Amino acid sequence: MRALLPIVSLLLSTFFLMVGAGLAGILLPVRGSIEGWSNFEIGLLGTGYALAFTIGCLIAPHIVRSAGHVRTFCSLAALLAIAALLHGLMVNPVAWILIRGLTGFALAGGYMVIESWLNERVTNQTRGTIFSLYMVVSMGAMMTGQFLMPLADPSLTVPFMVCAIFFAAAVIPNALSRQQHPKPLTQVKLDLPAIFRNSPAAVIGVFMGGIMAGAWTNMAPVFGNEIGFSTTQIATLLVATMAGGIVFQYPLGRLSDRIDRRMVMAGAGCFGVVVATIAIGLDSRSVSVILALAFCLGGVIYPAYSLSVAHANDYADSADFVKISGGLLIVYGIGTMGGPLLAAWLMETRGPMGIFLATGTAHAAYAGYAIWRTFRREAVPAEERDDFRNIPLARTQTPATFALDPRAEVGSETSESEQAA
Repeated sequence: MRALLPIVSLLLSTFFLMVGAGLAGILLPVRGSIEGWSNFEIGLLGTGYALAFTIGCLIAPHIVRSAGHVRTFCSLAALLAIAALLHGLMVNPVAWILIRGLTGFALAGGYMVIESWLNERVTNQTRGTIFSLYMVVSMGAMMTGQFLMPLADPSLTVPFMVCAIFFAAAVIPNALSRQQHPKPLTQVKLDLPAIFRNSPAAVIGVFMGGIMAGAWTNMAPVFGNEIGFSTTQIATLLVATMAGGIVFQYPLGRLSDRIDRRMVMAGAGCFGVVVATIAIGLDSRSVSVILALAFCLGGVIYPAYSLSVAHANDYADSADFVKISGGLLIVYGIGTMGGPLLAAWLMETRGPMGIFLATGTAHAAYAGYAIWRTFRREAVPAEERDDFRNIPLARTQTPATFALDPRAEVGSETSESEQAA
């Protein structure tokens, strides 16, 4: 328990930050749909966010080196609060795309500051506990934010004010903390050709996983609004998807420790295709049916990324864990840029159920490429693989997240032993 006391303020800031992010993520698509904006315009909100978030992961370390952790975090949180209020003041699709981009950039920087701070507080004995706690806080806060939307009419400015309040509240715990400032953030080093040579299936897997998550996360609220769901039901729809990811991730991961991970990836992808096909065939507006389908779909959408990262690290040196995983996260971010546009186009041309066509197509590509790679390369023997570990939702991660992962401890020990030798 004593090991957790120094990080309470960081976890509180994380909670407030992600509650605001969770509320904004569901509020903006629903409000855009209420305003009568096209699905393509709403999809661009997700694309702008993903693009800016990815850029933020690359630029944030430079800002922190110049301004320091506290000033950077306070400035980014202020920018988030301003952006939330501007959404309520300037209800215009072009303005919202730009403002949403600012939000993505600021959240990436905010997450990286908190994660680097947490990494300074961990030891080899507490790394697993703190990482798990961070994962629970992140996912719990995201769900909490989504369930706040039904408490206020999304057509009013009140929900935007609530977003701003949570973003501003995130400043207080860190600003008042007496914890020593951490070292400067590590700059992300990208070598995508090398990462692809290490594991083509992982690169394509995280890219397709990004398309799945980007399509669903950004357009599911619009889907719910178009089929007549209430705001509470829309929030439940997104939470059901996340719950599916939580429930399915562990058994899929453990299975992938025993057999070729690519076959597990292929099986998960095929399952996603089946769920999407059922959804399109039923064309149901039943709340219980849609929630059940969303739960099953989430069981593939979110673990798809974790399985791909684990597969990549089976073929990589343990000392390269952070570098490989951080690079894959950037590839995932690129995928999330295209997902909302694909879903928006299909929903525009095929109706609300087009969202399942988008995710089903991505699942098919995910499964197909994984199967093809099994004929191109031998699997790593089970006894030589890293154990699969659950990780937070990829859309809330930055490259700094992987420095917290218990697998980074192994890589660090390997590097130290090599230097000693």
